[in-house]
Amino acid sequence: MVITRLIRNLVASTAVLATLATSSRAADERDYYRLVSIITSKAPTGSRAKFWKPPPKDLVLEVSGMAVLDDKRLAVTIRKGEVWFLGGVYDDPPGSLTYKRFAHALHEPLGLLKHGDGFYTAQRTELTKLRDIDGDDVADEYLSIANGWGVTGNYHEYAYGPKLGRDGNLWLTLNIGMGFKGDQRTRMVRNKGLGVAQARWRGWGVKITPQGKLIPVCAGMRSPSGLGANRAGDMFYTDQQGNWVGTNSLHHMRSGAFFHHPEALASMDLPGSPLRNITEIPNGLPFPEAARRLPALKPPAVWFPYKKVGQSATDIVLDNSRGRFGPFDGQLFVGEFTLASISRVFLEKIDGQYQGACFPFREGMASAVIRLAQGTDGSLFAGLSNRGWSSLGTASYGLQRLVWSGKMPFEIKELRARPDGFELVLTKPVDSSTAADTSSFAVNSYTYTYHATYGSNEILKKDLVIQSATVSADGYRIRLKIDGLRQMYVHEIHAPGLRSRDGLPLLHPAGYYTLNRIPRAR
Repeated sequence: MVITRLIRNLVASTAVLATLATSSRAADERDYYRLVSIITSKAPTGSRAKFWKPPPKDLVLEVSGMAVLDDKRLAVTIRKGEVWFLGGVYDDPPGSLTYKRFAHALHEPLGLLKHGDGFYTAQRTELTKLRDIDGDDVADEYLSIANGWGVTGNYHEYAYGPKLGRDGNLWLTLNIGMGFKGDQRTRMVRNKGLGVAQARWRGWGVKITPQGKLIPVCAGMRSPSGLGANRAGDMFYTDQQGNWVGTNSLHHMRSGAFFHHPEALASMDLPGSPLRNITEIPNGLPFPEAARRLPALKPPAVWFPYKKVGQSATDIVLDNSRGRFGPFDGQLFVGEFTLASISRVFLEKIDGQYQGACFPFREGMASAVIRLAQGTDGSLFAGLSNRGWSSLGTASYGLQRLVWSGKMPFEIKELRARPDGFELVLTKPVDSSTAADTSSFAVNSYTYTYHATYGSNEILKKDLVIQSATVSADGYRIRLKIDGLRQMYVHEIHAPGLRSRDGLPLLHPAGYYTLNRIPRAR
């Protein structure tokens, strides 16, 4: 009897220790999303070296655009001004890569789209269509589709895209010129006191009709290097922190919207502009107050808090895998340059306007993530290039692929606004004792300064009181009732105390919700 009791106690103690070990073990992104290096600037070592096939001589694969093809190949543009077809990109490990140059002599193409009978890319000065007429995988025609924007030769006058809209139009975003100095600045005409005049349509989002007509849509962009549509077909772009831009951001592009940067308003009076009569820009105010004073100024759908969720946002891709890439179908993934990572965005509409939350997703890419594309198998391709700028990672450029392991991570899948708080939707059922304990959570809110200075600190920061936490019967939802919600502020929600029913902590225990509108009670 004594021996039996000892054995039972030992088994029970072992089970408790196993549970504690599981719950205290740091979750690891690599357990859920495996990174496959297809091509990088550094040759692989060890066991992977035998599978590596070096690219053709002088091919520097600084990926600047990607298009997934139905025949298991990937088309990429590179910074050098070429388009390549890559085969064997789904091999794991990569063992039979093939390379075919499709086009060359382009001027810094920063996007690629397979559409109809050709490929489209935005060069600095035009939107170009590339066609292979004789079927030899080499472009025979380079057709100028549109070129209605201005270029002065400024280093930062990038053109990004295109992406296909639901109406059949092709969307582009145009970087402003930067770094004007001394006599350059004095030689340029001031735009009604709103800043240095730019070349035509710089800092704008535009769309190109099938007939090649350029239609200006929205203004106020600084460095809009990411562009992509959600499942509803609405188009979004990302911007990067800088003057007038407090931190990285995601914006819904729609006609007549003005976002941050006033120097884009140099084109406000041109024919076709949907913006008119902005005569004064508030400077040095909290963003909510600036938006109140300037009704044309539209808040981002999502702010990415600086360093917490990236430092320089890039491309946007919809997870359209219907579950083949894990539990985030219908959400957006956003590339990150400086931190060589990828973040995730959940969006919802409140009173007809987009807002939502961002989360870290996957670190450890080999270089800066410039472009993203979802493969035919649901995996995620990341095109890399640090362009000689500062970026984490072991390589200067390359191509990698993220593959879901099939193992379900414990994550905040969705973060939804409610009239008196937030609802967390989880990927796995939660342990009810940790979820019902308000001490498992911490919430604060803050905003940014809208000013001509580079970036902004988090300002007007305030810790909020959680009144209650209610768990659904199935364990997938937690309703937080919170005092002191503030409209047009970021609400940062931490849940380090949560555990799943199988004892795991959240893989990423924080979410960042941009609360532009508080839902009305029904």
